[in-house]
Amino acid sequence: MAVVTAAPLLLAAAGVIHPRHLTATTADDWAGLHIVLLPVFPFLVLGLLVPLWGRPRRDAEGALTVLSWAGSLCFAAYYSGLDAVAGISAGTVVEHGVRGAAGRLFATGDELGRIGVYGLAVASLATCAVLWRRHGVRVLPGAVVLLAACWSFVDSHIFWPRGVYTMVGFAVAFALLTVAGAHRPAEDARTAGSPRRSRA
Repeated sequence: MAVVTAAPLLLAAAGVIHPRHLTATTADDWAGLHIVLLPVFPFLVLGLLVPLWGRPRRDAEGALTVLSWAGSLCFAAYYSGLDAVAGISAGTVVEHGVRGAAGRLFATGDELGRIGVYGLAVASLATCAVLWRRHGVRVLPGAVVLLAACWSFVDSHIFWPRGVYTMVGFAVAFALLTVAGAHRPAEDARTAGSPRRSRA
C-alpha cells in the first residue's frame, strides 16, 4: 500500500506549496521544486505496475499487461519532459530575466504533458481490464476513481486545488485497486480449496 500511494501523496503535498504563478519572485522556488520532483513523477505509475507484478503470460491478460507497461513508459518519459521544460527551464529563464521564452516553454511542456497523461490513461485502462478479468466487480470503485483522476490530470498538473485533489484521487484509486487485487481470483480459490487427488 505504501509503495503505490507514496508518489501521488508526495505530489499532492508538493502541489500545496507549488507557486500559483511563475514570476521573477517565484522563479527560484518554481525551478527548485521541479528539480526535486523530477524523479518523483515517474513513480506515479507504480500504482499500475505493482498490481500486475510478474512475467506476463501469452494470452489476453499478458497483452494488456504489456500495454500497461508501454503506457507507463510513455507517461514516465513525456511527463518528465513537461517537468523539465515547463518547470525547470521556464523557472530558470524567468529567474534570469530572459523575456519571451517562458511562453514557448510552457506551450512545449503542455504538449509533452498531454502525451504523457494520455499514455497514463491507456496504462490505467489496460491495468483495470486485467484486474477486472481476475477479480471482477471488486475493481470497479478503484477503476472509476482512477479514470476520473486521469481525466482531471490532463490540465490540472499538481496545482492547487484541483491538481492536489487529482493526486489524492490517484492515491485513493491505487489503494482501492491494491485491496481488490489482494483477493484471490475465484478460480484460483476454488482450486486451492479443493482436495488434491492422490495418484494411483
